[in-house]
Amino acid sequence: MTGRPSYSRLRGAAAAAAFVAACFVVAGMGSAFTTTGPGAWYATLQKPAFTPPGWLFGPVWTCLYLCMGLAAWLVWRKAGFRRGALPIGLFAAQLVLNAAWTPLFFGLQNPGAAFADIVALWLAIVLTTWAFFKVSRTAGWLMAPYLAWVSFAAVLNLSIWRLNVYRS
Repeated sequence: MTGRPSYSRLRGAAAAAAFVAACFVVAGMGSAFTTTGPGAWYATLQKPAFTPPGWLFGPVWTCLYLCMGLAAWLVWRKAGFRRGALPIGLFAAQLVLNAAWTPLFFGLQNPGAAFADIVALWLAIVLTTWAFFKVSRTAGWLMAPYLAWVSFAAVLNLSIWRLNVYRS
């Protein structure tokens, strides 16, 4: 052995980077709607007392996207694309729903549509996590914080929608 990483290790590292990058591409797409913060419209909304401070969202989502990407990579590493088609397909579907939330909530300023999206996202995350657990327990556990955060975010989204639905 020459001490250099083998081709399969490099391929694995590149795949891990690609799965993580895919998650951060979704983050980047959403950030286009909040580049200078949530905006004046969001500031005018009534929010529940349990709304976290704005500075918390960036670090939380950074950790979640990293864990999600690594979870998908673990599934790919163990099952590949052929045997892992269902879990990786579910993962891709939840990424699409994840990417849709920010434009719905902040772009269209429509908490109701965003809530419908986040409910579908939550279900997709549950299915993805279940499918990941069947392939890799570690991958399933890496998805658990994401499921917990989106559960909280759904309650927050619903609360904001309900507090502001009759406002003109």
